[in-house]
Amino acid sequence: MNTPMKSIIAASVLSISLITGFSFASADNEQDELKSDKVTFFGSSTSEISSSVAVPQNYNRILFSGTVAPLLNKDGKTTYERYGNTEKQAIGILEKLKADLKTKGLSLGDVTYLRVYVAPDPNKGDTPDYQGWFDAYALFFNTKENPVKTARSTVGVESLVSPDFLIEIEAEVAYKNNSKAIK
Repeated sequence: MNTPMKSIIAASVLSISLITGFSFASADNEQDELKSDKVTFFGSSTSEISSSVAVPQNYNRILFSGTVAPLLNKDGKTTYERYGNTEKQAIGILEKLKADLKTKGLSLGDVTYLRVYVAPDPNKGDTPDYQGWFDAYALFFNTKENPVKTARSTVGVESLVSPDFLIEIEAEVAYKNNSKAIK
């Protein structure tokens, strides 16, 4: 076997060994984190969302039903005038969630999972405006004020309960059983 080929094989074996070692180390680390007594978010540091979230037994959960945008202008002639575009609607929903959590002694930092339904936007060629949703999310999560990166599903749907609604958001929240929240 020639020397360049030996070098390529050696480099490949080394790479595979390093990747395998890293995978085992990551798996061991994640198993340790699963035994933690705090909520643990898993995933890539470069992703805007977590790939999974572990909620320990000593936490309570609140599940928020699908929430739609607040009315901006009851006399508006178009969806955008009444409720806004996808981004504006998402901001309104997340502001409502934030306010509701505050009344319970919680915050957006306690949100662990979001399930999001995005309907076609007639002003965007009847396609869901995913970027509008992503831009709204980025204002509330994975920020300096709230470093939490929720686990999340975003699904394009044919329609929501009203053609005015371009987005609907469900949320899951976790908080410690001994917390002052919701007493």
